[in-house]
Order: sequence, then C-alpha cells, then structure tokens
Amino acid sequence: MSKVSIKKIFSDRMKNDSVEFVPIIDDERELLNDDTNISDTLPILPLRNTVLFPGVIIPINIGRDKSMNLINYAYKQNAYVGVVAQKDQNQENPKFDDLYNVGTIASILKVLEMPDGSTTAILQGKRRFMLEDILYDDPYHVGKIALKPEQKLPASDPEYSAIAASLRDMASEIIKYSGNIPNETGFAVKNIESMFFLINFISANTDIDYKDKQQLLEIDNLKKRAFKLLSLLSKQISMLELKHDIQRKVQTDIDKQQREYFLHQQMKTIQDELGGNPSDEEIKELEEKASKKEWNDNVKEVFEKELSKLQRLNTSSPDYSVQANYLREIVELPWNHISHDNLDLNHVKKVLDEDHFGLEKVKDRILEYMAVLKLKSNMKSPILCLYGPPGVGKTSLGKSVARSIGREFIRMSLGGLHDEAEIRGHRKTYIGAMPGRIIQSIKKAGTSNPVFILDEIDKVGKDFRGDPQSALLEVLDPEQNNSFHDNYLDIDYDLSKVMFIATANDISTIAPPLRDRMEMIEVSGYLLEEKIEIAKRHLIPKQLDNHGLVAKNVVFPDNVIEFIIEKYTRESGVRSLDKTIAKIMRQVARKVAMNKKYTIVLDEDAVTSFLGSAIFSREQYQGNKLPGVVTGLAWTAVGGEILYIESSYSKGKGNLSLTGNLGDVMKESAKLALEYIKSNAQKLGIDEASLTERDIHLHVPAGAVPKDGPSAGITMVTSLVSALTGRKVKAALAMTGEITLRGKVLPVGGIREKILAAKRAGIKEIILCSENRKDVEEINKTYLKGLKFHYVDQIDEVLKLALI
Repeated sequence: MSKVSIKKIFSDRMKNDSVEFVPIIDDERELLNDDTNISDTLPILPLRNTVLFPGVIIPINIGRDKSMNLINYAYKQNAYVGVVAQKDQNQENPKFDDLYNVGTIASILKVLEMPDGSTTAILQGKRRFMLEDILYDDPYHVGKIALKPEQKLPASDPEYSAIAASLRDMASEIIKYSGNIPNETGFAVKNIESMFFLINFISANTDIDYKDKQQLLEIDNLKKRAFKLLSLLSKQISMLELKHDIQRKVQTDIDKQQREYFLHQQMKTIQDELGGNPSDEEIKELEEKASKKEWNDNVKEVFEKELSKLQRLNTSSPDYSVQANYLREIVELPWNHISHDNLDLNHVKKVLDEDHFGLEKVKDRILEYMAVLKLKSNMKSPILCLYGPPGVGKTSLGKSVARSIGREFIRMSLGGLHDEAEIRGHRKTYIGAMPGRIIQSIKKAGTSNPVFILDEIDKVGKDFRGDPQSALLEVLDPEQNNSFHDNYLDIDYDLSKVMFIATANDISTIAPPLRDRMEMIEVSGYLLEEKIEIAKRHLIPKQLDNHGLVAKNVVFPDNVIEFIIEKYTRESGVRSLDKTIAKIMRQVARKVAMNKKYTIVLDEDAVTSFLGSAIFSREQYQGNKLPGVVTGLAWTAVGGEILYIESSYSKGKGNLSLTGNLGDVMKESAKLALEYIKSNAQKLGIDEASLTERDIHLHVPAGAVPKDGPSAGITMVTSLVSALTGRKVKAALAMTGEITLRGKVLPVGGIREKILAAKRAGIKEIILCSENRKDVEEINKTYLKGLKFHYVDQIDEVLKLALI
C-alpha cells in the first residue's frame, strides 16, 4: 500500500454492537507477517450486524455486560480479541452454533466514554481465524482458534490490475449515488495500491448486507473474493440507480403539482375579474347561515376555524368537498333553537285521551312532566321506557305526546342495530363519513327539543363493530347528554332538552346500566272492555276512512266487537283486531261498490260469513257437580284465562301424579299442597292412614298448553282437600294465590287480567291474598260490577270460604 496517511472518520450511527463506519487501512507487511505471536486461545467478542475485516479500524458500542467485561480485560492487558459475527442479532447470549466460524483477530486501540453514558471501543482488525470451539462463556466468551493463511499476491499481474480498476470504478459510482458515504472515502479508494486492502476497504465501507460480508471474509482465494465483491457491487449500483430514477420522477411530479397550483391561482384571479367564483359563493352562503345561528362561543370558534381552513383549500382538492360537507352539517343543525311548548295541561290531556284509550300511568307521567316544565322552564326532559307486548300503542303514543305539546316528532328504529357508529357517527377523515343517526334526526327535526322515539331498544345487537347499547348510555343519561359527543361533528351537542321515549317488548335483553338510566313504565295488555272502546273510537273510524266507506254502510254493535275479539284474535294489543276489522271492511266495500245502497248491521252470523269459523275459544265456567274440581285464574301474554284444577285418588302407596304439561314451579306448588295436607290432615278431617294407602292424581286440563307459576297454589290445596274429603266447591267461585308450607297465602301478579277473565267466564266470587287488595283498587269500578272479593291470609280461610 502507499504511504498516504488516511484520516480516521467515525460514524455516529451505531446500534447496540453494530455500527456504520469508514475503515482505516494498516500496513500490509505487518498483517501478512506469519511470525505474529498470537495464542490459539482468545477472548471472543460477538458482534451484531457487523463484520470486521483485517486492516480495518471500527468503533463499536458496548451494550452487553459480558462484552464490557471482555473489553475492560483486553484493553488493560493489551491483549488480542477474536471478533466474530452473530448469525441471529436478537440472541443475547450466543453459543458456539450461534456464531460464524470465521472471524478476525483484533487489537483494542482505545476505550471511550461517550456523552450519552455509553462506552465505545475502537478495534483494529489483524488476521483472519477459524473458531473451533467455545471453551467457556463466563465472565466472557473464550474460544479455541486457528489462524487462516493469507494469499500473497505476485509482484505484477495484469488481471489483478484490471480487477482493481473495476473495483475502484464501481466504488466511485456507489459513492456518487449514496449519501451515506463520506467524500473522503472516494479519495482513499483512488490512492490504495494494495489489492488486499482495496478489497477489505470496499467490503467494509459499502452498504452490503452483513451476511454477504461474512461470505467475503470466509473466501481464502483473493481473486475469488474480488469477483464475489464485484458481483455484490453491481447489484448495489443497480438498486442505487433505480432509487435515483424514482426520486427524479417524484421530483418531476412535485414540480407538476406546483405548476397546476399556480395555474389554478391564475384561473381564480380570472374568475374574480369576470365576476363570480363558485367557492366564494358557497363560503358566503355558509357565513350567512352561521350569522343567524344561536350557538355558543365554542361552536362559533370551531366554525370560524374550519371555514378559514376551507378558504385556504384548492377547490379541486379532495379535502375541499370533505371540509365543505362538514361545515354544511354544522350550519344545518338547530343548535340552541327550540320550539315553543303548549303548556296548557287540559289541552295535553285532551289530545292524549283522543288518541289513546287507557294507558293512564303513561299519560299521568307526561302530564306531571308538563306541569313541572310549566313551573320551571329549564327542567331536564325525562327519559321514559315504555315496555310491554306488541300492538299496545307504545310507538304511536310518542306521536300523540309530540302533538299534544306542539313539538316535532322523530322515530329512530334500533331493531337489528349492530354498529356503534350508527349512534356516534364516523370521524370525518373517513371516506363517506357522516354524523350518527341521533344528530341526523335532530337536523331533520329542525329543533333541539323534539320528542324522540327510540323504537325497539331491546333488539339492539352487539358484535365486533362495537356495542351500540354502550353508546346509548351517554344519550340517555340526563347528567351527560347535555354534552353528547358525535365523532363526525367533534363538537359537544346538547340533548338535554330532547324528550326521549324508548320502547321495548322484553326488558331482560336491555343492559342493566342502560335500563338504570331510564324511567321504566309498563304498558300492559288491554282488557276486553278496553279493546271494545278502542275499536269503537279509533279502529273502526280509521278503517271506514281507509276503505272509502261511511258509518251507515256497516254497523258494529258492542256484542259483535266482543265476538270478533274473543273468537278471532288472541293478543295483548289491538294489531290483529285492526287487521280483522280491515278484512271485514274490504268485503263490505266490495258489496258497496256493486250496490251503492248496501248497508249491514253486523251479527255473529254475518261475521262468520266474512271471516270463516271461529279460530279461538275461551273457557267458560262449567259448574261444581264433582268434588276435586276447582276454578283457578291464570295470566297469559294475551290476557287472563280461567283454568281448572282436577284431583282424584285411587288405591295405591301414597304416590302423587301430576299431568297437564306443568312447569317446575307449578309442580313444586302441587308438592307443597300435598305436604301441607299431610301435616294438617287431622285438622282438615282427613284420615292420615288413607294418605299412604291412596295414589293421588292432579291434572290441569289443556295438556298441550305449557303452564307454570306459583299462583295456582291455593287452588291445588282446595282441589286436593275437596277430593279427599268429598266436599264440593262453592259454585261460581275462582281463586288465585301462592302458598307456603306453613299455610300462608302470598300475593301474585296479573290481577287485573285475571279478574276480568273471571268476570267474562261467569264467575261471581274471587278469593285473593290480602296484599292484592291494592291491585283491585286500581281497576276501573265499572269492570268490577257483579263481582265479590274475599281477601285471605291463611289457607284455612280459603278452605272455609270455598268448600261446601
């Protein structure tokens, strides 16, 4: 090599034990001297992502404790170390199989403490070696090595000269394209005369992968090593040229965009001179709408900021339409604009009564709210949840409330809703983003205080797209919804003045936190008498109008309406009744169309001719001719029913048989009844021995219909005692109530429906628990006419009243 002095240049881009660097060339005669005194056992320093070549000086960052121990020892003892590359850079404590077999012996020139607290060691490569084994690895790795011989080049060889020239040309080409290699490197390449050091210098300096560098280090034949290096340099030059071409094209595209921008600016100037720019007109329109809005300072500040952003955008930019749509949404929302409420309570009550018959609890709650609102104008709106069977008027009640107080009405169906974004909206950065349905509905209403029906809230779904019920927590919380956050608007919106009314059929599917935020009001099924009134006041007039008929064309007497309800519908609400009346109207309309003078006063025969044979039938009281038969009362989703409990006995071993498709609770009631009788047999006048000599059978007719619940408890006791004593049950008597093992009678539910079912069936007297008196008192006195009630606390009282 020439005696040119090469300046040391270190790169500060170091990662753990790996580093990017510029090599330093040492004296070839020293490195190829076979008499160098090197032991066959050396400390081994594993490096990550780095290969050290003979004649190269590199800085390495010491990161591992073992590496620090080795460096400190070798530097103090002025000892050589064996430097080898790791196969896996993530291996923290490499073993023999984790290291490459060929490495470079190095001396430690200097150990430096860096400003960031790390330690850097300066290593100089000397000779190649073969790693034969790792003898031990604590406190650092020590291995057994064997020196690898270096090939001595002939004094003059034309082929080597050609290879050296090619290497210099390629290295210069790489330096020209690469921004990572210092300019001094090009100077060094041109002045290196030794083929040995030229190969090492270029191998160490270029951005060749460390695995390829390891292959170069392992090649013993210098000519083969040179050809391998030429191949790798050729690939690197191709990649650098391709990268350069791409950057040039990108720069061309940027220049084109700048040119288009200037042209658009010129077009804007020309349009201004000609008198009119669509974007300016749009911005002017937004400013005019904004000036009329009653919004707070925060919303105003956001609007002005976003409008300023729109003014700076190019109209041909995709972001322009996104920004313009966002600003339109802001100015089209009603914000603090509210409609004037009609606070005349008499008018509100009149409208509610006109539209709906019954539903007194719901109407009273609406009137209570309006009364407080009249006295305290800034009251938060209630959040009601009307739950009950289908067809009872939960949704239509919302329309009626809105009409009665003069507010806008919105209905939002939540059935099958799965995506949380339907409630909160998408962020405006998404393509096609829009506000959630809450904000969209408020915009459509045009006021910030509409009556908002959240229909079928119990049917909201939940999947990987989120949980809409959780999103509704904020909407339906009076303490939070004054600052509802929609993802699209990204501005808090006040929903506290909105009257939310949710509807549901099954409240068990509503999440408890959501249920807790709402005022739950049960809308139970209509009674027969209420259905008759609803048909006369609402359904028949509506269907007459829908079918182009007048009242004189067809007349519905009360007994005919009752016949239709009893024989052709089986529901809690009036939806099927409405459809059945519509079916009659269609056939009447057909006859009127053929004969304009046609009129009819309906009777049961006419209804049967229009609708066909009766579909349903109800139980009627059948008398008390036999002991062991007792009339009970049951509640169903479509109203009350009477049912019979039948008991009999035969010779046997005291077994109890239960039939009639009974549920677990009802079976337990039967066992309780029998155990009570056994423990009180003497008191009841029953021979105790006979209970163990007889099999008892208890049956509840209509075996195909599932039955369950505790309310038949006293009925079962009465039936069993009647059968075992031979005493008949009092005529036209029914009963309902739960029992305990001590003979106490407990209250049950569904009293209203059960009592009216008993009255329809011809029952005159009813036995109830004393605690059910309050339920009877809530029923309209008109419906209770002709019934006598007995209130009891013990089963003894029941038997005294019931058995003859």
